[in-house]
Amino acid sequence: MAASERAVTVVGAGLAGSEAALSVASAGVRVRLYEMRPLKMTPAHRSDKFAELVCSNSLGGEADTNAKGLLQAEMRSVQSAVMRAADAARLPAGGALAVEREVFSEAVTKAVREHPLIEVVSGEVTEVPSGIVVLATGPLTSDALASDVAKLTGEEHLSFYDAAAPVVAFDSIDMTVAFKAGRYDQSADYINCPMDKEQYTRFHEAIGEARVHTGHDWEKLEFFEGCMPIEEIARRGFDTPRFGPMSPKGLDDPRTGRWPYAVVQLRQEDKEGRMWSLVGFQTGLKWGDQKAVVSLIPGLENAEIVRYGVMHRNTYLNAPKLIESTLQLRAAPRILVAGVLAGTEGYLESAATGWLAGFNAARLARGQEPLTPPAESMLGGLVRYLASANPKNFQPMNTNWALVPDFTVEGRKKLGKREKRPLMYARGLQAFEGWARSVGTSDLVTS
Repeated sequence: MAASERAVTVVGAGLAGSEAALSVASAGVRVRLYEMRPLKMTPAHRSDKFAELVCSNSLGGEADTNAKGLLQAEMRSVQSAVMRAADAARLPAGGALAVEREVFSEAVTKAVREHPLIEVVSGEVTEVPSGIVVLATGPLTSDALASDVAKLTGEEHLSFYDAAAPVVAFDSIDMTVAFKAGRYDQSADYINCPMDKEQYTRFHEAIGEARVHTGHDWEKLEFFEGCMPIEEIARRGFDTPRFGPMSPKGLDDPRTGRWPYAVVQLRQEDKEGRMWSLVGFQTGLKWGDQKAVVSLIPGLENAEIVRYGVMHRNTYLNAPKLIESTLQLRAAPRILVAGVLAGTEGYLESAATGWLAGFNAARLARGQEPLTPPAESMLGGLVRYLASANPKNFQPMNTNWALVPDFTVEGRKKLGKREKRPLMYARGLQAFEGWARSVGTSDLVTS
C-alpha cells in the first residue's frame, strides 16, 4: 500500500509507542517516531533498545481463566508486534508469558527500525508536536514535555505520583455483612464494612506486621498528607486510622442500629458498579501481605482484588476527564494518548492501548472516524473504563474481569468463576475478532 501523504508522529518508543508506530505504519501511513534515549536517559532505563522491560519480565497469565490471557489473545489476533516479540522470546514460566528481556527488546527494536515507513528520530520532544500525534511517553515522561501536556490539559489533570488503593470486584463482597449508606443519612453511595474493637485490633496488628514494598532508588517516595499510605497512618497510633479514613461517625450499622467501632468504606470505581475501591487505603504493602490485610476486613474475607494498591512515581492523565474511548483527547482529537500516560497499568495494557492509538491515528490520517473495540472484549472494556471511570481520585487500571460485562446463563442463578471466565474469554475473543474483521484490520497487520 502506498504511503499516505499525511504522516503521524509518535512520541516515545516504549511498549506503547513501538506498538503504535508499527500499527500506523502497517496501515501504509508514514510515521515519525521520537525517542530521547540514548541522548537523554531516564533514571529507570539502562539501554537504548525500544520496549525495554524495566521491572518484571512477565506479561501475565495466558489461561482462558485469566483476564490478561484474553487481552493477549486479542492482541495476537491483530498480529501485535509486542506479542510476536514476546512469543519469540518466551521463557518457561508455568502458565504465564515471561520473556528474555534483551531478546524481546531487540525483536521490537528490529521491527521498528526496519519498517520502511517509520523514521526514528533521536532526541527529546519538549512540546506536543503539530498534526496527528500519539503520546506514549510512559511513567517517566520528561519534565519539559509533561509541562507542555499540563498546559494543554490543565495542571490539575496531570499526576506525577501514583498513590492507589486496592480495588475489589463487587460480586466478591459479602453484602450480608457490608451495607450501603452515606454518613448521617446522606445518599447511600458507599459500601461500608463495619468492624468491632476485636476485629479492628486484629486488623491494626496485621498492618503493623505487613511488609512494605521497597521502591526503586529512582522512585524516592516522599509521602504527603493527601495520600498518606494506610500503613503509615496506622503506625502513628492505634486510634489514628479510626479518626481518619476508618472513622465510623454518621454510619449506623443496620444490624445494630449503632455506629461501628471502625469502618472501611468503598467507593464505586466504574459506571456499571462492578469495581469498588477502598477509600483512603493508598498502600505500598507487598501484594501477598496486602491480600492478607484486606481479607481481615469484615465483608471482604473472600474479596477478589482486581487492582492492588501501589505507591510509586508515575506520570499519567486523569483519563475520565480528558480521554475518549478511542484514546483521543476530547479537547484536541488530533492527539491520542497510550500506555501509562493514558491511565493504564502494566506492560500488556500499554502495548494494547498503543496498538489501538496507532489504529485510530491511521484512520484519522486516512480521513476515517476512530473506533472503539466492543465492550465484551478486554481492550474494549479497558478503554471504556478509562473514558468513563469516576474521575475523583482516578488511578491507573490494569486488566481484570470486572472491566467486561458479567456472564450469565438463563435459568442459572449464578455461575462460579471457574465456570464463567472461560465463557467470558470465548465471548470476548469472538467479539474482538469479529470487530477486527469488520473494520478491516487486515490493513493493520504488523509485517
